[in-house]
Amino acid sequence: MIIENVEFPGGRHCETTALGVLVRHQGLELSEPMLFGLGEGLGFVYWDAKSMDFPFLGGRTKPFTISRNLADRLGLTLHAEQTASPRRAWRNITAALDAGRPVGLQLDSYHLDYFATKVHFGGHFVAAYGYDDTHAYLIDTADQGGAVTTTLASLEQARNARGPMTARNLSYTIAGPAARPDLGEAIRAAVLRNAHDFLNPPIANLGHRGIGKAARQVTRWLDRSADPSRDLCQAAMLMERGGTGGGLFRAMYRDFLAECASIVDDDSLHRGHQAYAQIAPLWTEVSAQIGAAGETGDPDHLTRASEILAELADLERHAMETLATCRSR
Repeated sequence: MIIENVEFPGGRHCETTALGVLVRHQGLELSEPMLFGLGEGLGFVYWDAKSMDFPFLGGRTKPFTISRNLADRLGLTLHAEQTASPRRAWRNITAALDAGRPVGLQLDSYHLDYFATKVHFGGHFVAAYGYDDTHAYLIDTADQGGAVTTTLASLEQARNARGPMTARNLSYTIAGPAARPDLGEAIRAAVLRNAHDFLNPPIANLGHRGIGKAARQVTRWLDRSADPSRDLCQAAMLMERGGTGGGLFRAMYRDFLAECASIVDDDSLHRGHQAYAQIAPLWTEVSAQIGAAGETGDPDHLTRASEILAELADLERHAMETLATCRSR
C-alpha cells in the first residue's frame, strides 16, 4: 500500500518535515519556516542530569508541541494515538494509510536502518506514506534522504523505544479545515504567544534564562566530558545542523519572520526579523567554538563560546520583547 504524490522536498527539521507532508496532503502549501513559526516552535532548554553522559541543549519547544500548536492555530483536526502494544500501534498506522492518509510518527532514530549516525534520540519524527510485507515507506529530512525505507522490525523497535523524549508509539494524522484560515491573524497570535513563553520561563533552564545558564556552564564542558573529541564535536554538529542548541532553529525563525513581514504590516515583525538575522550567525559561531574545543582540547574556545552565549541571552530577550509588541486584532 503506497499513497501517491506524498512529499515535502528539502525539509531541514524532522517534526516540521513530517508536519509539512501531512498539511500538504490536505492542500495547504506552507513553507517549513512558516510551519515552525505558526507552531510556536522557538525555545531553549539547557538540560543536564546525573543520568546523562553529557548536557543537552535544545533550541525549540518540546516534541510534538509544534504540531499541536499549528493544528490549533489553523483550525486543523489532529488525531493522535498512543499505545503500549506494538501490534495495536502498527494497526493504527495501517488503518490510516489504507484510508489514504499519511501518518506522522515519533520514534527513536537510533533504530532506523537508514540512519548512518547511531545516536539515541527519542524525539525524532517521520511521516509514513506506505508499507509492504517487509518495509515501511517514510519521508524524513533531506539530510536523511527524503523518501526512505526501513524494515518493519526496525520501525517497531524505533517506535517502541523507551528513554528521554520517547513517546508510546505515537502516531497522528491531520485533516484540513473547512475554509482556508486567516494567515495574518494566525501569525499575530503565534508570534505573541511564542514571545510570551520565551520571556517568561517557569525555570532557569528555559528561554533566555536557559541561554544565560548555558553561558555559565559551557566553560566546564572539557572537564564534564569523558571523551571531549566525541561529545563536544557531536554537540557542535547537532547545534548547527540538527538545531538542538539553536543554530538551525534561529535561522528558521528568522526566515519565518521575513515571510510574516510580507503578509502582516507590523513594524515589530520587521524589527524582529532584523534581530534574528543578527542572532542566527552568532549561534553558528558558538557551535564552531565548541567544535574547536573538542578537536583541540583548548579551553579558550569554550571561553569564547560562553561570551557569545551571554550576548545571545540579551539579544534574544530584546528580540522577543520587540515581537511581544506585535499588534493583535
